[in-house]
Amino acid sequence: MCRTLAAFPTSCLERAKEFKTRLGIFLHKSELGSDTGSVGKFEWGSKHSKEGKNFSEDVLGWKESFDLLLSSKNGVAAFHAFLKTEFSEENLEFWLACEEFKKLRSATKLGSRAHRIFEEFICSEAPKEVNIDHETRELTRTNLQAATAVCFDAAQWKVRALMEKDSYPRFLKSPAYRDLATQATAASASLSSSSPAEPLHT
Repeated sequence: MCRTLAAFPTSCLERAKEFKTRLGIFLHKSELGSDTGSVGKFEWGSKHSKEGKNFSEDVLGWKESFDLLLSSKNGVAAFHAFLKTEFSEENLEFWLACEEFKKLRSATKLGSRAHRIFEEFICSEAPKEVNIDHETRELTRTNLQAATAVCFDAAQWKVRALMEKDSYPRFLKSPAYRDLATQATAASASLSSSSPAEPLHT
């Protein structure tokens, strides 16, 4: 460990602990099903100012663009938790399933996984049916006849656009995220101003 906890002011540590607690509350029900992979929980080290600052910047970056939110593991987890409150988490879960699907290299796995994704998210009355138009649904069904890594691209793009236009702005305006952003700003400022230049020797 590069510095002991005693090297940081009490107020800094208390703020870090409070911030971490708020993040945990925000995400306590954010785990996804096995088909879409699991979203990792927040990991924020209050022991090192660099880690805390980077994490605060991550949280604040989510409001800069939807791409930054989706590229952040913690951002995806937070957004998923928010979508659950709106009963629309299937959109993000479908998007994540498509991202994982594109990584497959086996033709056999591509085919079987494609049909599973279609049955779960695309077909009429699917258990987690996403909101796409009939034309896109039928195009995707046709693509499944010879499944490739891009067979869900049209549907994925439609769902992504819907989330960016509809759910994402509401996420940024939600009390949960606004409170989180406020805490991130305060924690980042506190950690930046109170980082000691020299380690404390015991």
